[in-house]
Amino acid sequence: QVQLVEGGGGLVQPGGSLRLSCAASGSIFSIGAMGWYRQAPGKQRELVATITSYGSANYADSVKGRFTISRDNAKNTVYLQMNSLKPEDTAVYYCNADLASGRWRPYTGYWGQGTQVTVSS
Repeated sequence: QVQLVEGGGGLVQPGGSLRLSCAASGSIFSIGAMGWYRQAPGKQRELVATITSYGSANYADSVKGRFTISRDNAKNTVYLQMNSLKPEDTAVYYCNADLASGRWRPYTGYWGQGTQVTVSS
């Protein structure tokens, strides 16, 4: 059984910062790409940022220059540092990881439970 547990969400004023974390635990053989997605009320879930196991990152245009994704492979954890937050960043943020639970098992995508980020004065 695999779990992705997120943390770090909350309420912040415009221009502020938050750091999200997501730790994978359970039966894990290998983790490939990890990423963050978000879903605002009434909107579809959208990509925020992804990072490969080698550290190559990709960002949505809306967050480039403000958000930084990173990972600690030893801890099976991915982070999202969010700076210069705007009200339009308000959403539930979800962690995603492609991982194999055994040597001969295929990589499968797993999701965290989501963490609320609210940017408001």
